[in-house]
Amino acid sequence: MKYASVLLAVGCLLTAVNAQWLETTIQLDSASAPYALCYNSQNNKVYCANSGRGTVTVVDGATNAIIVTVTTGGYPCALCYNPQDNKVYCASGDSSGNVTVIDGVTDSVITAVAAGVYPRDVCYNPQAGKVYCASGRSVYDSGTVTVIDGPTDSVLATAGAGLYPFDLCCDSQNNRVYCANLKSRYVTVIDGAADSVFGTVSVGEQPCALCVNTQEGKVYCANSGDFPFEFDSTVTVIDGGTSQAIATVFVGLVPNALCYNSAGNRVYSANWYDNNVTVIDCATDSVISTVAAGFRPSVLLYDPLNDKVYCANEGDSVTVIRGATNQVLLTIPVGGRPVAFCHNPVQNRVYVANCDSSTISVIRDSMSGIEESQKPQASSRRLAATVIRSLPTGAVAFDATGRRAVGTRPGVYFVREEPQASSHMPQAVRKVVVTE
Repeated sequence: MKYASVLLAVGCLLTAVNAQWLETTIQLDSASAPYALCYNSQNNKVYCANSGRGTVTVVDGATNAIIVTVTTGGYPCALCYNPQDNKVYCASGDSSGNVTVIDGVTDSVITAVAAGVYPRDVCYNPQAGKVYCASGRSVYDSGTVTVIDGPTDSVLATAGAGLYPFDLCCDSQNNRVYCANLKSRYVTVIDGAADSVFGTVSVGEQPCALCVNTQEGKVYCANSGDFPFEFDSTVTVIDGGTSQAIATVFVGLVPNALCYNSAGNRVYSANWYDNNVTVIDCATDSVISTVAAGFRPSVLLYDPLNDKVYCANEGDSVTVIRGATNQVLLTIPVGGRPVAFCHNPVQNRVYVANCDSSTISVIRDSMSGIEESQKPQASSRRLAATVIRSLPTGAVAFDATGRRAVGTRPGVYFVREEPQASSHMPQAVRKVVVTE
């Protein structure tokens, strides 16, 4: 009892000072080896792909209780959410080459889509209503990107990619999808309307991670190098309009993860070998700061509600960085080898998939959250969502994944409101539901 009281006191101290703390740990089936996460914004659920069990665990976003475990193909390694059709897509990274489609309401399997052998990543294009799956047989064979129609789950096309396609991202403003090919020194660009290759962009050694800057209309590609034989320490900047490389930014050694800070217009690069995070100013594409992280940082997430960056370190911890100042707030111990993040904006929780311990760590931030707060809040912060037909002109809105919304469709969004100049209240975040 005394030990529990001490833990409670420490938890309260972290809450008061830093606002983040480890709320709970969700124990999965042993040897589950969770490898990917995604969030269902319509039903407030978290999906976890268990690479060791061939399953997807569904977690209730309100209670953190496990709802059901869904059987998929072997070695599920990537997830994405289609909010328009309320479906979750799971890539099975084995020779079956299937993408399992899960109904977001019933959490039952709708179908399995053949998408090339050894699928490695999936992403959703809201502009075209399509899902893309990158697959590659081996490091010696050219890969493919399969284009899946969101409403029907039928294969629309198969586009060629480079050797070992590894990561995907969608530039919805230009209706293009980018595929980083780990064993080719280029990124494949796919036209979202024509479902064909638009072109390729030469980048550095072993491109492994991508992110989109919605304000500047740029795509950033981290080049990790062939460690330990050949190092790389660059991030290639690609113009979204022309799909051409326009700059090379030197960061730390072996950059292997990126994320975009929409409030500060910055990109963060996790540098695996240097144990730090490089901050890039997107207006100038220059380095403005280097932040110490934990051992072997490998995954990044930006939380737009609180302007914080979360960095998962292979040393079983998560470093929390304040976006406005690039200062480390605290380091939170989690499970063994954290490999994936997702954000639940309703309860303002960050979920961390810990591969080696078969657990999901749940990090909570309530002081600036939607539900509750221990500080005075702006008057427009509400418990209930506002139902509207369209977003106000000039509103800065984010979808449930934390990406800035462009050309919003019906769904749930979070609108950041600037306080009046005469007010000393904090910036408000308002939950809205856009209807047809």
